[in-house]
Amino acid sequence: MALTQFLYDPFTEFDRLFDEAFTSRFRPDSDESRPTTIRPKMDLVEIKDNVVARFELPGMDQRDVNVEVRNDRLTISGEKKIQTEEGGRFVVRERSFGRFARNLQLPEGTEPESVQAHMEKGVLEVSFPKAPPEQETKTILIEGSKPTKSAPPTEHSKK
Repeated sequence: MALTQFLYDPFTEFDRLFDEAFTSRFRPDSDESRPTTIRPKMDLVEIKDNVVARFELPGMDQRDVNVEVRNDRLTISGEKKIQTEEGGRFVVRERSFGRFARNLQLPEGTEPESVQAHMEKGVLEVSFPKAPPEQETKTILIEGSKPTKSAPPTEHSKK
């Protein structure tokens, strides 16, 4: 699946792990008002002439999510706000809250009008056209002299 080669950015996963490791160690547990960075899970699926990116955004409303296209980059961003009862405080807090942003490189020349988004039951689906055949990865055959059965031993190989 050549498409995922240009969409996957391994450094974003590294950044997330780094952020989780250090922010959780140096942030006091009692500071529930401090926002954290969250990273919604994503799936990419090829369907006919399109690619569909699905983002898990549980508990979020579509008015809290932004979908933007600029310079062949798709950006999904938003904020999941903390929900507390009036005058209450957290005794246990396992759910994630805070800002997020995910970026995907779109095929070169993607028209913003061709990108469509739909959100239902906490899942955002964004579809866009696949890369045209001329932009797909091509394997190039390396040419050289024809292989011989066996090369005669050289001075170095005799030692």
